Amino acid sequence: MAEFDTVIHSGTIVTSEGSFAGDLAIRDGRIAAIGEKIAGGAQRIDAGGRLVLPGGIESHCHIAQESSSGIMTADDYRSGSVSAAFGGNSSFIPFAAQHRGQSIRHVLDTYGERAKSSVIDYGWHLIVSDPSDEVLTKGLPEAFEAGVTSFKVFTTYDLLNLGDAEMLRILSVAKKYGAITMVHSENNAMIKWMNARLAEDGHTAPRYHAVSRPELAEEEAIHRMISLAKLVDAALFVVHVSTRGGAELVARARAEGAKVFAETCPQYLSLTRDDLDRPGQEGAAYICSPPVRDADTQEALWSHIRRGTFDCITSDHAPYRMDATGKFVNGADAPYTKMGSGMPGIAMRLPYLFSEGVVKGRITLNDFVRFSAANPARLFGMTRKGRLHPGLDADIAIWNPELTKRATLADMHDNMDYTPFEGMEITGWPESVLTRGAWVIRDRALVAQEGQGRFVARALPDLGAAPGWNAIETDPSRNFGARIRP
Repeated sequence: MAEFDTVIHSGTIVTSEGSFAGDLAIRDGRIAAIGEKIAGGAQRIDAGGRLVLPGGIESHCHIAQESSSGIMTADDYRSGSVSAAFGGNSSFIPFAAQHRGQSIRHVLDTYGERAKSSVIDYGWHLIVSDPSDEVLTKGLPEAFEAGVTSFKVFTTYDLLNLGDAEMLRILSVAKKYGAITMVHSENNAMIKWMNARLAEDGHTAPRYHAVSRPELAEEEAIHRMISLAKLVDAALFVVHVSTRGGAELVARARAEGAKVFAETCPQYLSLTRDDLDRPGQEGAAYICSPPVRDADTQEALWSHIRRGTFDCITSDHAPYRMDATGKFVNGADAPYTKMGSGMPGIAMRLPYLFSEGVVKGRITLNDFVRFSAANPARLFGMTRKGRLHPGLDADIAIWNPELTKRATLADMHDNMDYTPFEGMEITGWPESVLTRGAWVIRDRALVAQEGQGRFVARALPDLGAAPGWNAIETDPSRNFGARIRP
């Protein structure tokens, strides 16, 4: 009997700490050994000098999910997971959305059924829109116990927006149990005020979406959410930061020791508001919230990536087709406020980051591993994933760092009718992906069986060395001994 099931040899092993020429052995779905030369293996795979990386963990995507207005995403768990795998991901964490009146148990049961067709491993972040007493005292604690240890809240959209009082209650629950709260931060009143004034002047074309959601709306909401989280000393993860000011708020809070973490996305690094100003309704393809900004903002975000402000680079894959099922669910001539908001990108997250980040010298290859796998595994409790280390899951992506080609819709392997990255020249593409030692993609061909992905019960987040924030008014040693309970 062979000592190892599979040996990947003659590659360059890349971790978040370093890179070296070597081999990697797999046994029973886990990494069994890493070394300069490993003999044996029932199956020997010649990496041919290519990069052997941890499989990507896509930690922000919307799969088989209804929006608050009832629009279902184009990708189910089969097509979404296949697209993710072609993009170098071996696992992902989509959202499981609670709508008003639903129990958390009902939400998890619903998404459990939907996820059965996934070809890669998966977990969920909850979306909480109705933090009732039952949700806070029973639903969320039970979800945390079941391994769903993160949830997302919104400061915008009428059917999702939570007020400050509700935010403090839900942050207190997260603090009590050690979970992490994710937040979509935009000021709802500012956006509605802008929408009303634009509509009065007849400005309803897609290009005005970028005008309607000002940078100030994001910056105010990020500042407010950081303040609320600091008061409770709860861990906060700010999703899809799109502005220089928002990134600077995150950086300042981190420097002060607050438990604040953040991400940005390729669309904010590659697209601008000019993309919405296309003929007719073509600009609808580039509507997402918050909106894409400008070239100066892109450079500022890249600077914050280099400085370590962001922990993850995610896709925010929100696939709505350019037809009546998605962008134009309210008609072909609908105003921008009635169009599906979101863009696809799960297959392009890592190739784009590799090409624009690693190849162009903005980040190192080891940074790439941190952003793509190690950091999301740590922050979202995937303790057996995200690193190449004996004993961990054999989640592996083999990359060709020299392959250069222009991105096309066919490369996405999703259920969409467009990609916002169409025609971009990309250098560096994943060629093979394994999840727990089983092939998903091999030499750019799908070989996985539908449903071979498994649910990952996640641990509580590893917040690293962040000391947290202790406000004077909540510190018994400085507030006359009063104990402010979470």
